[in-house]
Amino acid sequence: QVQVVESGGGLVQAGGSLRLSCKASGIMFSINAMYWYRQVSGKQRELVAGITSVRTTNYADSVKGRFTISRDNVQNTVYLQMNSLKPEDTAVYYCVAGVHWGQGTQVTVSS
Repeated sequence: QVQVVESGGGLVQAGGSLRLSCKASGIMFSINAMYWYRQVSGKQRELVAGITSVRTTNYADSVKGRFTISRDNVQNTVYLQMNSLKPEDTAVYYCVAGVHWGQGTQVTVSS
């Protein structure tokens, strides 16, 4: 059974930092691309960042230079380091392991 579990969300002031973690089990983690999406209520989900099995990364223009995605294939975990957070980064952040989605973690950035 595949499980994808996010953690690390919370409330932070603008300009602050958070690190999201996502642990995936029940899949061959090392060969799967991993993604972070986010969704604001009433809007479509947006791809924030992705990392392939060979650690090629891509980012949404809105987060380039502020967010960093990384992975640990020993711990079966992907991370999203978020710096210089802005109120518009407020959303539920979802981790995707291959095609399997987690339940999401709320990130709220206050102005």
